[in-house]
Parts: sequence; C-alpha cells; structure tokens
Amino acid sequence: MSSDAHPLRRSTDRAPGSGAGAVSLVLTVRPGDGDPGPTLDLLLGQVPPSVRDVVLLGGPTGDERSHAGLTVRGLGPWDSARGDIPHAGLLAATGDLVVLMNADGSMSPHEIPHFLHYLESGYDFVKGSRFIAGGDFADYPLSRRLGHRALLRVVRRLYGQHLTDLWYGFCAFRRSFVDLLDLREDGVELGAELVTHALHYGLRVAEVPSRELPRREGPSHPRTVRDGARILGTLLDERPHNALRRLAHRPLRTSSG
Repeated sequence: MSSDAHPLRRSTDRAPGSGAGAVSLVLTVRPGDGDPGPTLDLLLGQVPPSVRDVVLLGGPTGDERSHAGLTVRGLGPWDSARGDIPHAGLLAATGDLVVLMNADGSMSPHEIPHFLHYLESGYDFVKGSRFIAGGDFADYPLSRRLGHRALLRVVRRLYGQHLTDLWYGFCAFRRSFVDLLDLREDGVELGAELVTHALHYGLRVAEVPSRELPRREGPSHPRTVRDGARILGTLLDERPHNALRRLAHRPLRTSSG
C-alpha cells in the first residue's frame, strides 16, 4: 500500500510531499521559570530542519531573534489572568503542522520528527507519553503516579480511549484544528484539555514515546491533589454528551463461580 493510500487518511488530507510539511514550534515559558535565554538558545540549536517558524510564549515582550535560519517571535510575558494566552500562541503559528512543547529543557526537540511522522501518516493529534516503551520521566512521585492512573481510568470510562499519559504537554497537531481545540486553560490542566478536546471532537489520536528530562529552568512544585482536582474537572466538563449514558448502561462484571 502506498503512503498516499494510508488507511487513516481522509479524502481531504494532503499526501506527503505535497506542501503540507511547513512546521511551527510553539515554546512556552511559564511564570516563575526565570530567564529562558540560555535554555532557549540550547533548544533552538536542537530544532530539526523541518521547523522554520518558532513562537515564544512567555518571553520578553517583542522578543524577536533569528537562530540558524529560524525566525523566533516573542508574544510577551505569560499573564496567568488570561486563559487565552496558550491559544493565542497557537493562533500565531504559521505552519500547517504545529508542535507545542515547554521551553524549560524538560522536552527535547530531537523527538519532534517522531511526532511529525505520525501526523504525516494520517493522525490528527499526536501526544508524547512517558509511560510507554521508549518513554521515561525524570521525577514522578508515587502519589502523582497513583493519581494519574485514577484519572486515566476516568478517561477510559468517559471517552472510551486507552491512553497512557494524560497531561504531558508535548504534542503536535494539524493547524486546521487549532480553533476546534479551543484552549482556555493556562495551568497544568492545559495538557489534559488538549487531549480531551481532541477526543471529544473525534480527532485521530496517537501516542509516541517521550523522555521527560530534568528541568533546566525554573522550579518544579507539583501539587498532586490540587492539580488532580483541576484535571478531573476538565475531564468532566469536556466529556461527550453520551458519556454518562454509556456508563449507566455499562454491563456489570460478574465474578466467575
């Protein structure tokens, strides 16, 4: 079977090599992460050649620079009072394909080609997973892992999807779906909101292994209970309209005698 006849492709999808390869990278600098300068320079040096447009969200206002042929546009500081900030960064992207990752050094641009491969193979939304073969994480306390597993069960019940990593923010998708994803959050639930909107609207979702590295900039102070409650609220708010009905009619398991 030729790549043009990939079973995941819709009739409206462009075939590989037909001009759909323009890629934008949106880098986010969260409040409290400090000056992204040194880490940003390192990240830009690792960006693959397919990426030519970089949007920096959370850096200095009007920060524009060039780095080895890359055009970097800064949208200004991250204002936690404005939930549309992440969405604005994605809207500023010009490529047909958009990659979203943190600029704190915990995510590697070397992995971007893996995400793009799945997009070019017909998927609409590709997310990194630290919990499948080839993935890894730098620091993930037991309490957080247990909470994550519980939330994954909620996703499976409400959305009928078997995912392995819910809120990891390293992802890529087609720019035509930016408005559909309709991002509003700017906290830890941003990754969960991306995933739930993609599932809610029936996008073709794939997970690829990703290695979470130690952060180079800014402290990491996860608050498991607070973060878990906010993500659970996002999952319930964005659930499909028929999710509760599906749960109500779910057959009960009977123990084998």
